[in-house]
Amino acid sequence: MAETLSLPAPTPTGDSKEYWSAANDGRLILRACRTCGKPMFYPRGHCPACGSGDLEWREASGEGVVHACTIVHRAPDQAFRARAPYVIALVDLKEGPRMMANITDCPPEEVRIGMPVTVWFEARSETIAIPQFRPAQGEKK
Repeated sequence: MAETLSLPAPTPTGDSKEYWSAANDGRLILRACRTCGKPMFYPRGHCPACGSGDLEWREASGEGVVHACTIVHRAPDQAFRARAPYVIALVDLKEGPRMMANITDCPPEEVRIGMPVTVWFEARSETIAIPQFRPAQGEKK
């Protein structure tokens, strides 16, 4: 019988702790600057647009579109080999930021640039869930 390897999970930091807690609750949140209003991804301590440290957390819609994607046929790590082939994509969120995630729940060759997607959360441990995306309702699956 093949050994099942656990998938890696991130280690939350001071800037990302709330993000990972929300993800574990099935919610996508983004940091946003109170000074210039710009939302950002990844969570960080200062706004990349204006440098302000006056930030807040905002609930995101979880909607986006595929900006770019690639199909991984040879996983770089043994823990991901059983998933190959799988899609890694840059997703443009409705709120503006771009994030990297997997596109799931459809054949890899059907993922395309411009495809509407919605977030879902893959549990990696009791306290960590990873945002992933799947085709939006009504998209070919």
